[in-house]
Amino acid sequence: MKKLFLAVVLVCGMGQQAVLAQKAGVTKINTSINLNEVKNDALAVQVTFEGKLGSEIVYRLPKTIPGTYSTANYGKYVFDFKAVDKKNNDLKVEKIDENSYKISDAKNLKSITYYVNDTFDQEKGGQFGEEIFSPAGTNILEGANFLLNTHGFIGYVDGLMSVPYTLKVTHPENLYGATSMTDADASNTADLFTAARYAELIENPIMYSKPDYVTFKVGDMDIIVAVYSPKGNFSAKMLEPEMKRMMTAQKQFLGKFNATKKYAVLLYLSDLQADDAKGFGALEHPTSTTVVMPESLPLDQMNESMRDVVSHEFFHIVTPLTIHSKEIEDFDFANPKMSEHLWMYEGVTEYFANLFQINQGLISEEDFYKRISGKIKNAAQMDDSMSFTVMSKNVLDEPYKTQYVNVYEKGALIGMCIDIIIREKSNGQRGILDMMQKLSEIYGTKKAFNDNELFDKIAEITYPEVKDFLIKHVQGTTPIDYNAILAKVGVTPQETEVSGNPFIKGQSPMISVNPQTKEIYLLALPEISSFFTSLGIQGNDILLSFNDVNYNLDNIYDLINVSQTWKDNDSITIKYKRDGVEKTATGKVILPKEKAQGFAATDKSKDGLKQAWLKK
Repeated sequence: MKKLFLAVVLVCGMGQQAVLAQKAGVTKINTSINLNEVKNDALAVQVTFEGKLGSEIVYRLPKTIPGTYSTANYGKYVFDFKAVDKKNNDLKVEKIDENSYKISDAKNLKSITYYVNDTFDQEKGGQFGEEIFSPAGTNILEGANFLLNTHGFIGYVDGLMSVPYTLKVTHPENLYGATSMTDADASNTADLFTAARYAELIENPIMYSKPDYVTFKVGDMDIIVAVYSPKGNFSAKMLEPEMKRMMTAQKQFLGKFNATKKYAVLLYLSDLQADDAKGFGALEHPTSTTVVMPESLPLDQMNESMRDVVSHEFFHIVTPLTIHSKEIEDFDFANPKMSEHLWMYEGVTEYFANLFQINQGLISEEDFYKRISGKIKNAAQMDDSMSFTVMSKNVLDEPYKTQYVNVYEKGALIGMCIDIIIREKSNGQRGILDMMQKLSEIYGTKKAFNDNELFDKIAEITYPEVKDFLIKHVQGTTPIDYNAILAKVGVTPQETEVSGNPFIKGQSPMISVNPQTKEIYLLALPEISSFFTSLGIQGNDILLSFNDVNYNLDNIYDLINVSQTWKDNDSITIKYKRDGVEKTATGKVILPKEKAQGFAATDKSKDGLKQAWLKK
């Protein structure tokens, strides 16, 4: 599952247009969106300027946003772009690339207007081509839901990145806008938000829907959890106990890290229809997280998925919110330059998202080792001899782009290895959290580091062996011997039994598709998975729906993704067709079992170090 990371302070490099805009003396940029006026499933955006503009400006939508590590080109969702002067006459507008518009005679500019399509409708083969990952996308569902990831609607002018912004959102009275921002409009039909600069505005998503939210405090932090559930399967109140338990545990684990006073979790639940979101995961920001999940999940699976995904995003308050390189601080939305240190931004964050759960008693030691072994297995499917820093620096381009997901596998394992090395050298007194705390004291939110200085700084605050590891296995191309690292804390390889996927055995699929009808059917194999046999389903049976969600060729990958959340004894209902007759099977999930390489704590002489690693 993809997980993403944030930017902090964003200032684009300045060309000639930037200098012209700055000299002009613009003091504020005002933007507005009216949710009451949806035109052909699109929303109008209006932009006005306070102060004087120069003779020519360039207005841009982001090409890439921090954390997605892919080219999005949000400008391709824009149409009917117009600029008018103070007499409402059209000004000359030249579209200079997919995301950018040059406006001539801008000194007479009164306003810019344009329409924006949402991205959810365009996922998987839509008219705009490559999809945008759902949590970084936008939704326009008239009268019901508007997911305003503001980077998908609001642009910026070269040279005016640091000018204050306002955003006015006019909305139906029955819709509530959940966000970590403060509404300065007292009415029930409009919200007014202010931001010190463009970067701050786009780091604050808003989700409008019928009010379904809870608020609670974790220490001195105010939390809001808002939910949009189209079928009403979930409510914020249902998710509140686990969210509160999880975020309390995170705060206890982090100790003195305390980067924000308010945090919003915006959960959009997809009904998995053709024109709805299909990219499940989250996009984090300094004070909020947007999450997209399938509405069809049972409550226990939803809680577990939210715990894993939201905890990862929340831990980004450590890095890169607090600790980050200049490439992140000076992020260029039009021509982004990537940092070398995804192993830290995403890998250490993912490691913390797992470590805190064993540390705070949310999962068992056995479960933690299963997660580690799973990451080792997944990392082995990637290019293990590729330099992680080179991959990170060039992640927008192939062959590095396809290796990005390894930041959540090998990246997390790199964090684990560093943690264990520090524990061993300090006799259990220190670990990677201590290292990150010291880095935050050296840098912090206001000071970025140079990419090439980080390893030396880590060596100064930890041990030379940590830098040696980073040079050899992160900057270098030598694969990591995980068994040797884990042996330091008494954990050794053990063969274990794990649950497999009902649709795949080894590398071979157990289902296929009829290309004419698009129907999914179970292959008539000599050995059929216990998942199906326990429910009376046979080879050649056509699989119509699982837990009331219909599946076919168009959304078969959604079925595979959902199946990865199933656990033994979960309730399940399958509708299928045999010899032209529809049937229904209802029962419990029995997943096929496979032998796998796992880990267990077997060396009691290292028990003290292991306890310091997992429980300190």
